[in-house]
Amino acid sequence: MSRVLLVQLRRFGAPGALLILLAGTVSLFLARGEWSGGWMSLAMSQRDYLMLLSPLALAIGAWLARREHRAKTAELFAGTPRPHHQRILLTLTAVGLAVTAAYLAVLAVSVPWIVTTASYLPGAVFGVVAVGVLVMLASAWIGLAMGRLLPSPATAPALAVAGFVVILAAPMGFKQDWLAVLASPTWGMNPFSEFQTVPLLVSAAQAILALSLIVAAAVAITASRWQTRAAAVLPVVLGLAVSLAVVPRDYNRIMIDPVAQELVCTDDAPRVCVGRVHSRLLPEITPKAREALALLAKLPNAPTTVQEDTTNYLDENAVKAFDSEAVGFQVDVDRNGHLADADHLVNRLLWAGGANFTGCPQGNVSAVARASGAWLAGRPPVDDPFDAGVFDETGKPYTVTPEATVLWENLRKLPEAEALAKVAAVRKAGVECTDMSGLLE
Repeated sequence: MSRVLLVQLRRFGAPGALLILLAGTVSLFLARGEWSGGWMSLAMSQRDYLMLLSPLALAIGAWLARREHRAKTAELFAGTPRPHHQRILLTLTAVGLAVTAAYLAVLAVSVPWIVTTASYLPGAVFGVVAVGVLVMLASAWIGLAMGRLLPSPATAPALAVAGFVVILAAPMGFKQDWLAVLASPTWGMNPFSEFQTVPLLVSAAQAILALSLIVAAAVAITASRWQTRAAAVLPVVLGLAVSLAVVPRDYNRIMIDPVAQELVCTDDAPRVCVGRVHSRLLPEITPKAREALALLAKLPNAPTTVQEDTTNYLDENAVKAFDSEAVGFQVDVDRNGHLADADHLVNRLLWAGGANFTGCPQGNVSAVARASGAWLAGRPPVDDPFDAGVFDETGKPYTVTPEATVLWENLRKLPEAEALAKVAAVRKAGVECTDMSGLLE
């Protein structure tokens, strides 16, 4: 049996696995910025690309079934003493092993990009990956079933198109996220933040539904009569009922993991803290954070710590003002998993004298904030990557640097004590959420 399985793997499993591996690897490689922030982001991004991989698995299954039909493999095996169900099981096993290996191989190829920078590995990651494997297996077996029923050259491309449309369009028919997440395995899988998660109960509900589709496909493939094939609907109905009972009703497509938000801090002072999901970036951030604190020390009531802002801004109730003793900042991760725009971190920490605007309805006046930070740094304001993609009323790229430079030059002309007092006033306005316009004029 093992020799026959190896033959099946080479003839029917390997070509499809290579296609899935190639498509998945290229897709994730081109979108490294989406998942370089951590393990959950990687698992979710791979699931998001099921919009391509699942239709591909459907088409591969149908193509393999037609290839088997044209090669007369069924007739060949029919001449052996092996029972019918064993012959079918060999094909299902070969395709299932190949598809599973390909999906996991895509993940394995991506791991080296973040293995040295990603630290937080929640158990929910394995649930997300497991559902992806089951969906790929279900897709390939459904493709096999359809290919056996309709061994036409048009079956594979038609299934690919239909699968793509269903995955994208099915969730749009539901207003509630807890229903939409069962309608498509890609729903809510586009990571907006490294703090995102997928609850285990959601993954469990999706896994149950995927398993029911796998059983249904196996029944349809092994059945020799139409009456038995019609019974394949029963596992789907049962799986749907159970998954509806399991999926949490309060599910939102963007769920935040509070453990990922927990602060991890340096042991020594001055203290620098980041969210747990970014803890391996602490050695990159700490020197720059402490450099900024040293420059801020000349201010009255200067801040003494630097802390990542892990606020979930999608939840208004979660937005709270920072302690005035801490300088808040956001961690941006580049495509290779390291701190993005590292050369600009010190400048950002100095903006508005290290004041935070979290929870302030009016935000800050960029020119004033940056000019005060530039004075503390002892160098002129520079363009920041934050400004990329910002345009003025005429459609031209907008930058606050010229206005900030004028204010900075005015500060430089003042006696140091007077300039320091103005910068301190800017910081006070930022801490108290009051208007800072005109404070440097």
